[in-house]
Amino acid sequence: MNRVMKGLCLGFGGLALAAGYFVMRPPKSAPPKEIRVPMTPESVARGKYLYEVVADCDGCHGERNWGKQLAPVVRSAAGFTFPPAMGLPGRVTAPNISSDPVAGIGAWSDGEKLRAIREGIGRDGRALFPMMPYGAYRHLSDRDAEALVSYLNTLPAVPDQRPRTEIDFPVSVLIKSAPAPVEGPVAEPAELGEYLVKLGGCADCHTQKQNGAPIAGKELAGGEIFRTDKFTVVSANITPDVETGIGRMTEAAFIKRFHEYREYEQTPLPDATQKNFTLMPWLQYSRYSAEELGAIYRYLRKQKAIVNKVTVHPES
Repeated sequence: MNRVMKGLCLGFGGLALAAGYFVMRPPKSAPPKEIRVPMTPESVARGKYLYEVVADCDGCHGERNWGKQLAPVVRSAAGFTFPPAMGLPGRVTAPNISSDPVAGIGAWSDGEKLRAIREGIGRDGRALFPMMPYGAYRHLSDRDAEALVSYLNTLPAVPDQRPRTEIDFPVSVLIKSAPAPVEGPVAEPAELGEYLVKLGGCADCHTQKQNGAPIAGKELAGGEIFRTDKFTVVSANITPDVETGIGRMTEAAFIKRFHEYREYEQTPLPDATQKNFTLMPWLQYSRYSAEELGAIYRYLRKQKAIVNKVTVHPES
């Protein structure tokens, strides 16, 4: 074999090894913390608020009545497999996160739960599909992260087994780059509005994406399309643009917009239709205090105004 052929063979062999490593490499991770979270009434209550309102965990992990407007939760933490109509890269399941030791996460340690929430690593070491917003949850303060786990520890067991997430290639390989360990303590937030917007994943839904990645210059400008088997909804522009965003909305009007959904808790919900269907968790966010909503409003008003006219409920 001459030198050229030998060099080519070595080169192709090196590329094959590199490709094999890229495919087979594990996600970046650290061992779960050896920790027992405080199970005080205060910590559980804070965790319940984070679970039900701020992070809206049941928005994905709960069993919901999709036939009703606002898709109310009918069974908490039971898990949900997203419909093919959403166009996800494979079968994506928000798993059962109840205290059931087999179907849920009842056998997980507190450290494993914390790692999954903030770092995107499952108990078995795999990378969680980043539809789970662990990139945002890494900003959870240590106190809030532990409180969330303390509430998870109190959830009743739901025995329902859900199908495992199976992501198509090459996304199955690419998502291994998403997890990252949280290094050092995470302090309490300096700015409440920014903290709530991050934890609520506002940018995830209200920023248009291309090939799964947010389009630069479209942050919070809406236009992301969400499809289910029956309906389609488009996220609104929540930048301070005067014509197409929330630039004309006062803080009082912004707060009222959320709080008016509190009355839905007391009345039967109408059937879902194309005109009223939404994935926005109005029922959950209506529980925010005026102070919290005001902080969110003031934070959004400081963001870049982007012109982007959106039809939230297209006719078809």
